[in-house]
Amino acid sequence: MKRQDNLEDERCTLTSGNLSFTACTRGSQGPLVLCLHGFPDHASTFRYQLSALADAGYRVIAPHMRGYEPTSQPASNDYALMTLAGDVLAWMDDLGEDKVHLVGHDWGAAVTYLAGSMAPERFLSLTTLAVPHAARLNEGVRAVPGQLLKSWYMTFFQLRGIADYTLARNDWALIKKLWKDWSPGYTLSDAEWVNMCDVFDAPGVRAAMLAYYRQNATPGMLLGLTKTEAASLTCVPVRTLAITGADDGCMDTRLYDHVFQGQDFPKGYRVERIEGAGHFVHLEKPDLVNSLLLDWLKEE
Repeated sequence: MKRQDNLEDERCTLTSGNLSFTACTRGSQGPLVLCLHGFPDHASTFRYQLSALADAGYRVIAPHMRGYEPTSQPASNDYALMTLAGDVLAWMDDLGEDKVHLVGHDWGAAVTYLAGSMAPERFLSLTTLAVPHAARLNEGVRAVPGQLLKSWYMTFFQLRGIADYTLARNDWALIKKLWKDWSPGYTLSDAEWVNMCDVFDAPGVRAAMLAYYRQNATPGMLLGLTKTEAASLTCVPVRTLAITGADDGCMDTRLYDHVFQGQDFPKGYRVERIEGAGHFVHLEKPDLVNSLLLDWLKEE
């Protein structure tokens, strides 16, 4: 497939160590907003946020996350959450930025909480989409056990060989199914699908996407039985806006009622639940998400 890129975004390259990351960017001045995508996704799906934020006077950069292109695939195969958060800090250093606003969706949201916990002095605000605070997720799963059924794919992705084959089989049909299940009210356009498949077809990307789950989302980790360094960082001392779609078929929106605790967010947090939206809420309800996001960025 040939990528049909109908976006007007410029491109830039960020670095972390010896890895390089292609990023979409808009706006040439103003406070910087970094947008982190998740799975199964890529940087250009922040297109509505890129344009809205740039029009409002912000400089916006949405990188392809580690592993989503051959130049960002480490020889060590390290896709641990702590490492992914380290990429964010390295990008900021590369850009010469002391402080930024950080926005993350799905895995990008998990990285956002962690980066805010690791280096709170580097962030003006955090905004997360579709995934609650990962350090408390096991508590949410115990309160909403039905989430284990929705998380079936995480367990399936642990099956080396079988999952690798199935994920890409029939032109990534499993990924198309996940999009439909996770956001039942949203239909991917042909152009969106071609863009995603072009990213996923690049050498090494399939292995990288699966490594996110194999290193950070094993059944033991989800249930809190396997302890990780990232799981110990529960406190996020940066003001945080968490947006969830009420119809999310991936992360049950009820998790937000159990995972967020005041002591974890000493600078304050707010949860916004959007009706009629699923997991890809920023694509499904872009005007509402952008309004919430812009209001949050302006708060002090």
